[in-house]
Amino acid sequence: MGNSEMHLDGKSIQFPTITGSENKKAFDISKLRADTGYVTLDYGLKNTAVTKSSITFLNGEEGILRYRGYPIEQLAEKASFLEVAYLLIYGELPSQKELDTFTSGVTNHTLIHENMKKFFEGYPQHAHPMGVLASMTCALSSFYPESLNPNADEESIDQTILRLIAKTATIAAWSYKNSVGHPVMYPQNRLDYSSNLLYMMFAKPTEPYEINDKVVSALNKLLILHADHEQNCSTFTTRVVGSSQASLYASISAGIMALWGPLHGGANQAVVEMLQQIYDDGGASKANIDKWIARFKDKESGQRLMGFGHRVYKNFDPRATIIKKAADEVLDDLNIDDPLLDIAKELEYAALNDPYFIDKKLYPNVDYYSGLLYRAMGIPVDMFTVMFALGRLPGWIANWKEMMEDKQPITRPRQIYIGENKRDFIPITER
Repeated sequence: MGNSEMHLDGKSIQFPTITGSENKKAFDISKLRADTGYVTLDYGLKNTAVTKSSITFLNGEEGILRYRGYPIEQLAEKASFLEVAYLLIYGELPSQKELDTFTSGVTNHTLIHENMKKFFEGYPQHAHPMGVLASMTCALSSFYPESLNPNADEESIDQTILRLIAKTATIAAWSYKNSVGHPVMYPQNRLDYSSNLLYMMFAKPTEPYEINDKVVSALNKLLILHADHEQNCSTFTTRVVGSSQASLYASISAGIMALWGPLHGGANQAVVEMLQQIYDDGGASKANIDKWIARFKDKESGQRLMGFGHRVYKNFDPRATIIKKAADEVLDDLNIDDPLLDIAKELEYAALNDPYFIDKKLYPNVDYYSGLLYRAMGIPVDMFTVMFALGRLPGWIANWKEMMEDKQPITRPRQIYIGENKRDFIPITER
């Protein structure tokens, strides 16, 4: 740690300089207001580190993503989702015994209280699954009131974590069943996490359900790729709510609501909606696709190419490379005849070969391929963000846990007031 100097109002002010383990540098301005009376203005916190964290490292310029130091490429290829969840939450890859205990704990908590079925019955069939997921997750706290204390002993916190990971999957699947008017399917403890999720979503009481290993593998990768992504909007929201000493259930519910926003978790949904718009305009013909590519290049058209480029990654999104391969395998295995997927492949080819897109670094991102993959799996558009939430759950939990263990203070940012100066109240008869 060094010091940096700022000259302000004729005075020299010293600020500590912090360097992270990957050489990311920062000025520590935590005493700026106390020492100078000034605050910083940073819309959207784009230039402000809100915490120190040892969970995820992201380098957008070089296309690097690591969980606890492990490259995302290695984790997606070699690990299970629950293995990665353990890594994010507890800091190290589990031993076989630790993983067995963790997996068993999740498996034994997949059932939700039967009274919660009444809540599902109360939602209209057209209720958005994200709204159901968020409210039902928060409702879990009423069934486990001991979880309301975020400063409980370690064993109690671990129990809440297991329940949350297990029951959120069941709630998500049942929210889908509710949206299509089908009876719910109870979890099967003989199945692994991803297989069980697919079973609860797509199995029917009237017939046996066959599990496709390639679809299970692709879902496992999708969940891992979405498991954490540094201080994004929903993760920061989880930390903000948790900083008030709210329970883990309440904090995660808030994270789910933040993810629901179309600028955050809805990007893969926007991809499929864009493809549908192209198809409705003129089908999957090359002439129609070429017309739309020209529109995407024309700034005056107002048409945005969804699923290409990234706010953080200025290079190829490392997650996109992984999920593209999985998407290709699933599409080939299922032999799907879908004109939207044909359009998607043509757009991908154009983006990877057209100088316009290459110069602007508009590479296909993880949202582009995940939307196509979810569609191929038979997952409806309204459920895309729910699947995202299930993947991001370990990251939210890890950040909440890290914040609580570091005893970070309640989040309370400042503002620059630009309203009216002091003025006297005017009686209503004189206004």
